[in-house]
Amino acid sequence: MTAAVERPSVDLLTFGESMVSLRSAGPLSAGGALTMHVAGAESNVAVGLARLGHSVTWAGVVGADPHGEFILRQLRAEGVRLEHREVAARRTGVMFLEQRTADVTRAFYYRSGSAGSTLCPEDVEQALSTGARILHLTGITAALSLESRKAVEYAAEQAAGAGAVVSFDVNYRSKLWSREEARKVLAPLVRHAGILIASDDELGLVAAAPDSAPGTGESAMVAEILGLGVREVVVKRGAAGASVHTPEGRWDAPAVPVTSIDTVGAGDAFTAGYLSALLDGADVAGRLQRGVLTGAFAVSTAGDWEGLPGRAELALLGTTPSGATQR
Repeated sequence: MTAAVERPSVDLLTFGESMVSLRSAGPLSAGGALTMHVAGAESNVAVGLARLGHSVTWAGVVGADPHGEFILRQLRAEGVRLEHREVAARRTGVMFLEQRTADVTRAFYYRSGSAGSTLCPEDVEQALSTGARILHLTGITAALSLESRKAVEYAAEQAAGAGAVVSFDVNYRSKLWSREEARKVLAPLVRHAGILIASDDELGLVAAAPDSAPGTGESAMVAEILGLGVREVVVKRGAAGASVHTPEGRWDAPAVPVTSIDTVGAGDAFTAGYLSALLDGADVAGRLQRGVLTGAFAVSTAGDWEGLPGRAELALLGTTPSGATQR
């Protein structure tokens, strides 16, 4: 009898809905050309880590249609391993992204009843069984459907129990649910997380005290979250940089100065850099620095993930003068 060969574990496992993004350079109502891209917070992080040399698995569901085929092809091309299911009866979700002005981008979703929203615990069970050093989750997946919510809860509990680091990005989307609905679902998930990632206006969705409570500031909410067993609370501040709170103290890093072209996907790029440095054994300050650096690549290039750096490119920003040509 031939002994079973165990599949090697990966550095990071993530799952969620990836969609086709059709991008417009101007108002959609005026017509014009659209460009086709892959969009999805979890797959953005997966691509970011794969480009930095880590082994990554993305689990998800797509329709048995050209859009789903496009997503799978793009992720494979980036070196991301796939644990996916194709559904003939459902379509792959689509979103339109409109560059309404130089400073305002609007997203229009066509994802209700999509193949991705049928993701369930069984879809992630096999991926979990192979092992991962980090499980990365977002609040977006929990908002898609009851089954997707169960998948997030199941994965968080299983991964934490197996000793994996659970990274949880709140990633609140107001077009998917209200803050009150999100708080009821997301707050209980925090007890499984080793790393909580949130923008400064999302902390109140997972802290014990609602963000509407008078006098509830960041330090109080962070203290509550750390008291639940979270080891690191990472706060994304956009153009103001980012912070990390741990029981040992607080670290801050300013944003890397670049010319901003497209801010979509910047938070996911930051997360990819932060988790990459964690996998490399960097300290908190080092993780924070790589996070703001990969975030800078994202905002200074077009696309959700297309401009994310390879490991050899990390030194391009901060060392090359603005506008210079590296020869």
